[in-house]
Amino acid sequence: MPVPVPPAPVSPAASTASAQALPTATLKAIYRHPVKGLSPEALDAVTLEAGAFFPNDRLYAVENGPSGFDPDAPAYRPKTAFLMLMRDARLAGLASRYEPETATLTLALDGHEAVRADLSTADGRAEVEAFLTFYMGEEARGPLRLLTAPEGFRFTDSVRSGFLSLLNLDSVRDLEVRMGAPLDPRRFRMNLHLEGWPAGAELELAGQRLKVGTAEIAVLKRTERCAAVNVNPETAARDLNVVKGLMVAYGHTDCGIYAKVVRSGRVAVGDTVALA
Repeated sequence: MPVPVPPAPVSPAASTASAQALPTATLKAIYRHPVKGLSPEALDAVTLEAGAFFPNDRLYAVENGPSGFDPDAPAYRPKTAFLMLMRDARLAGLASRYEPETATLTLALDGHEAVRADLSTADGRAEVEAFLTFYMGEEARGPLRLLTAPEGFRFTDSVRSGFLSLLNLDSVRDLEVRMGAPLDPRRFRMNLHLEGWPAGAELELAGQRLKVGTAEIAVLKRTERCAAVNVNPETAARDLNVVKGLMVAYGHTDCGIYAKVVRSGRVAVGDTVALA
């Protein structure tokens, strides 16, 4: 679908507002993504720990051919080393559910359970690998291997700042208007969805601290978007060029922010988000 071109690229008016004028926002949704590239899971609440990653987020990744990842010396690998929505859009056709208490992953296709396996065991991981190898078919670039993140590591796109991510729903709505098409916020694969801030206001918050529920977080940087956001999470189709839409509308491809937890606390849907 073509992206309408406005008279000139402009940023949302609120993006120049001072942080001190930022109104209180409300947390509307919480998501985790236990397996990199697979579907998000909605949560009612979560406990954030200072200095830690978002709980059970990007714990696993599916290596798409040998990547050189060493669990004894974990290091960042580019997302191209794994199954990912940016290239493997059909992943969006799978519904995944993870049970952290038992390390059990369930994958469903068209509403029917396809595999249910214990990822803490070699047999369970092999079962998931076999199903994904069948499902991906010729789209797999090599042997598929389910990797588990070692302690203190996650399969995030930003190894230095991908502890926690926030999405301003008003920024998504502003982009919808500019592109002339609806956008499911889940395209952006963020942890905390909030509303109540002017569109674009979050992009000016690097270095600021926010209170979310009883936790406190520090904003690190903007989130630069890749082609994964072009994939519709409902249909698994690349139906919109959202990256181009961002560039045309605002002159950049940033949407959302990364943050780190600096004070532990419980966060729940309906909590307020405000400057600390």
